[in-house]
Amino acid sequence: MRVVVQRVDRADVAVDGAVVGKIGKGLLVYVGIEKGDTEKELAFMAEKILNLRIFPDKEYKMNLSVKDVAGAILSISQFTLASYIKKGRRPDFTNAEDPGSAEALYEKFNELLASEIQVEKGVFGAMMAVESGNNGPVTFIIEKKYHQE
Repeated sequence: MRVVVQRVDRADVAVDGAVVGKIGKGLLVYVGIEKGDTEKELAFMAEKILNLRIFPDKEYKMNLSVKDVAGAILSISQFTLASYIKKGRRPDFTNAEDPGSAEALYEKFNELLASEIQVEKGVFGAMMAVESGNNGPVTFIIEKKYHQE
């Protein structure tokens, strides 16, 4: 599992010109589900994201989580995060989980997040237009694998 986390002042996602998810202050999270990912990866990643101390405290040190600042999460499925570009110029997507399994895992991941915080999301498998105001900018890439590679 691979995610990109961005600290934002605002973010929204539209499908066919209609906004389907929108947040103010919080995290924009792009989610890539890889073959072999299980609920262990989902639980690890949800806990990590919910408690990641990347918001500034009163001394402007990254010391607060999205929960601490009463923020929200906009979760976007993005299978291209499971790509590898080792040789050549064309990305290899063979490590991306098949769509049916990936969608179920993505929805479970969002349920884990939503058990503690407001979560908005895009539409799995759709062409989406994502707009955000990255605060900082602050962006992190987090990966987790329990399975054998």
